[in-house]
Amino acid sequence: MIRVEGIIETPHRHPDCVAAALEPDNLTLIRTYPTEGGVRAEIDGTRLRSIIASVDDYLMNLAIAEDVCTSASRGV
Repeated sequence: MIRVEGIIETPHRHPDCVAAALEPDNLTLIRTYPTEGGVRAEIDGTRLRSIIASVDDYLMNLAIAEDVCTSASRGV
């Protein structure tokens, strides 16, 4: 059995908002935390296909969360 672990760190102007928007995705493979100036996602699993699918979903949701948080901060 292989174990895959990784970290994705992305900078954001509103890291608390972005991390909160991604919180529902904090399942068994990915855990997301706000950091100073960004968001950190820790990935951990044993099934490579599941990890790839989860990271793909996470990245799409991350882009949407960034757009929503940026728009909300502008009052749009």
